Amino acid sequence: MLPDAAAYITLLAGFGAVVLLTAWMPLILKELPLSVPIIFVFLGAVLFWLPVPGPSPDPIEYGVFTERATELVLIVALMGAGLKLDRPFGWGRWRATWRLLGITMILSIVGLTVAAVLILKLDLATALLLGALLAPTDPVLASDVQVGPPNSGEEDEVRFALTSEAGLNDGLAFPFVHLAVVLAGLAALRPFDWAYEWLAIDVGWKLACGVGAGWLCGRVLGWLIFRIPNRAKLSRTDGFVALGITCLTYGVTEWLHGYGFVAVFVAAISLRAVERRHEYHEKMHDFMEQMERLMMMVVLVLFGGALARGLLAEVDWPAILFAAAAILLVRPAAGVIGLIGFPASWSERGVVAFYGIRGVGSAYYLAYALNREAFPNPEYLWSVVGLVILLSILMHGATVTPVLRRLDRQTRGRRLP
Repeated sequence: MLPDAAAYITLLAGFGAVVLLTAWMPLILKELPLSVPIIFVFLGAVLFWLPVPGPSPDPIEYGVFTERATELVLIVALMGAGLKLDRPFGWGRWRATWRLLGITMILSIVGLTVAAVLILKLDLATALLLGALLAPTDPVLASDVQVGPPNSGEEDEVRFALTSEAGLNDGLAFPFVHLAVVLAGLAALRPFDWAYEWLAIDVGWKLACGVGAGWLCGRVLGWLIFRIPNRAKLSRTDGFVALGITCLTYGVTEWLHGYGFVAVFVAAISLRAVERRHEYHEKMHDFMEQMERLMMMVVLVLFGGALARGLLAEVDWPAILFAAAAILLVRPAAGVIGLIGFPASWSERGVVAFYGIRGVGSAYYLAYALNREAFPNPEYLWSVVGLVILLSILMHGATVTPVLRRLDRQTRGRRLP
C-alpha cells in the first residue's frame, strides 16, 4: 500500500471511530460525573502521543485552518442554540441575558485584562486580547448546561440564561478583540483615527449589520419555510435546511462586513418567531445538533493532540495563577454582580455565574487575532488559553451533571417569567 494511501485509510478509520464514539459516549456518560469533551480531549492526547507519523496539530503553524475549523463549529452551534429557545424575544423576558451581556461580560473583560497585566506582565493590547477572548461563554462546550430541544419545555431559569448568553456574547466580544488588534498595530495608525474607526465600524456598523442581517434572513427564510404554498414549502424537506440557513446568513453578513456570529443566532430567533410551534424546528435542531457534536469531537481530538504535542510547553506559575483566577474568580464574581437583584435563588445565580464555560470560541478568537496582527510571544498566548480551556473542560465537565441534577430537584417546576 502506498504511504499516502495508508495515511488516508488510517484517517478514515479514525474518523469512523470518532463518529461512533460521538453517538455512543453521551449514553454511557449520562449518569456519570464526566462530560463527553473530557473523553475526546483525552482520546486526542493519547492518539497524538503515540509515535505515529503525521502532521502535528499546531495552532500556530496551521493558524488559518484553526481559525476556519473553529469558526465553522461555532456558527453551527449558534444556530442550534437559537433554534432551541422557545421563549419569544423581549427585553423583559430576556432580562437575565442582558445582565450577563451588559454587566457580566464587560466586567469579565476588564477583570481578565487587569489580571493579565498584573499576573502575566503583558502589554495592554495583548492583555485586552486575552480578556476579550476568554470572557464569552462558549456555545459549543456549554451544551450540557443549555435548554432542551425546541418545544420540549426544558427551559428553566439557569439553562435559558446560559443558552441565550452563549448565543450572543461570542459576537459581542468581537469589538474588543478588534480593539486589541487595533492597539497592537497602533504605531501604524494616526492618533485618534483608530478610536473613531473602532467605534463607528467595529462597534456601530458591524453589530447593527449583524442584528439587521440576521433578523432579515430569519424572516425571509422563515416565510419560505412556513408561509408559501404547501407544495413548495421547505418545511417538507429534511432538517439539513438549517445548515443552508446558517451558512447563507453568515456569508451574507460577513460580505456586508457585519458580525456573522450575531447574525446566525439572531436569524435562528427570527426564524422561530415566524412559526414558533412548528415541528420542523425540531427536525432542523436535531440535524444541527448532530453536526455540532461531530465537528466538536473532531476539534476536541485535535485539541487533545495539540496538548500531547506541546501546546502547554510555555506554561509557568503566573499562567497557572491566571488560569485559576479566570475560572474560579473573575467569571464567578462578574456573574454574581451581574445578577444582583435578579429574581432567582442564590443557588441558581451561583450556577449561572460559575458555568461560564470556555472553549472553542476562545481558540477561534486567538487564531483570528494572530492571523491579523503580530502579537508578542504567540506560543505563550496559546499555552495560557489552552490551559484555561483545559481547566474549564475538566472542572466544569466533571461537576455539571451532579450540580444541575441537584439544582433541578431544588427548583423543580420553576421557569423564567
